[in-house]
Amino acid sequence: MQKNMKRIYKGLLGLSAIALLSLGSCKKYRDINTNPNNPEIVDIKLLLPSAEAGIAQQVGGKFQVIGGMWSQYWTQSPVASQYRVVDQYQIAGSDVNNGWNGLYADALMDLQKIVELSGSQKNYAAIAKILQGYTFQVLTDQFGDIPFSEALKGESANITSPHYDKQEDVYKGIIALVQEGMNELDPNSPAPGTDDLIYGGDLSEWQRFGNTLLLKMYMRLSVKSPAMAEAGVDSLYASGIGFLEEGETAQITYGTAAGSYNPLYSEMNNAVINQTQNLIASATLTDSMNANEDERLTAFYTAGSGGYVGNDQGDISTETDASSFAIPGPAVGGNAVNLASATAPVLFISDYESLLLQAEAAARGWGDGDAAELFGRAISANFDAYGLDATDYLANARWAQYPAAGTMEEQIEFIITQKWFCMCGNEGLEAWTEWRRTGYPGFFVISKSSRIGNNFPQRFPYPDEEVTNNANFPGQKSITDKVWWDVN
Repeated sequence: MQKNMKRIYKGLLGLSAIALLSLGSCKKYRDINTNPNNPEIVDIKLLLPSAEAGIAQQVGGKFQVIGGMWSQYWTQSPVASQYRVVDQYQIAGSDVNNGWNGLYADALMDLQKIVELSGSQKNYAAIAKILQGYTFQVLTDQFGDIPFSEALKGESANITSPHYDKQEDVYKGIIALVQEGMNELDPNSPAPGTDDLIYGGDLSEWQRFGNTLLLKMYMRLSVKSPAMAEAGVDSLYASGIGFLEEGETAQITYGTAAGSYNPLYSEMNNAVINQTQNLIASATLTDSMNANEDERLTAFYTAGSGGYVGNDQGDISTETDASSFAIPGPAVGGNAVNLASATAPVLFISDYESLLLQAEAAARGWGDGDAAELFGRAISANFDAYGLDATDYLANARWAQYPAAGTMEEQIEFIITQKWFCMCGNEGLEAWTEWRRTGYPGFFVISKSSRIGNNFPQRFPYPDEEVTNNANFPGQKSITDKVWWDVN
């Protein structure tokens, strides 16, 4: 309860900060005598919340839409067309321009400025480096090779066309960057306060966030580079830092005041024409949850006239009665005409994701956790996050019965499939990425409106602006080309 109250308090602080940032930006653009790109004084206490909110804007907005649809949580309503290209596996570079620029030019540059200007306030620089690691991982997991070693050096080294680093090298660089940030966290130095929208300056939570982020990166390499992954995981356990536990979800919360909306709700709201809901439930998810009598359906969706049922993925037949299908619920920010969606949080790493990462490490024989216990705790944490009781589900649902006596692969299948259930609508990008890594759930279906044949999308295309503006652009990739770590 104490952790929950602390999280609520921080959420209120975050809401106030987001509103202030919004108001501040209006003033900035009214002042025609000040160059907003070269302010004389930059306050790192403004840069930190700007960067955190900027990351959430992209991860929780358009990237959430793509991840949610390619994770088969959602599909395009047959009476609308806003996201039809996503269901058709035909997104273009123009569809990811804003996300790429928002993370590179805004969030990462704000974080870099913090590193450069922090001076004696080294905890700001430490947190900034950890968040840079998180952001670079989001980018490389979706795009593959990306600018890393030469990125963010337009001002310091006049590098305006950075070379692309191989994803293997990017991962090594990210791991080193996060470790550097964690080593620099100092409880004897000043820490952020309300300007930290995620943890309110709690350095112990930032330590566990960093350790959990490293765990996620090592697990991503579990098949591609198992020796490196195992050694890395063992080192995380040996450090004694621990990982994010129940009530320690890294998130930003939002409100119903203009300028402080959840980014998915803003994205959806902007796409509404004559009160048309673009996203509806996918039958891939609802059929499976209904078969397990999974009460989380009531949190993740708003029932349609037919109840908690979804449409076949990519079915855009105009003869379908769209009103019969469930739609994403306000708890995940996806109900475009319900203002309660504006208050849904954006999750960076959830407590249940942390527990399931630890469960997988244990199933592989790494670290010292109990896989079955961690698996059950993760389910309970996910139910708790939405005000639900997991008792009946844990006792009866097929996907809640951890196969302790099964093979390692069977255990991993249950862990990742359960992760997919838990992340419905709240960590869609991560759920799709984990499906690419592991192949679980094993019951995904090809979109009925696929434009790439009997194939699934495996990555994002590079943004158009890189194609035209970066002299060192290495060439466009096909959406079916796998990234380096994807050997599934």
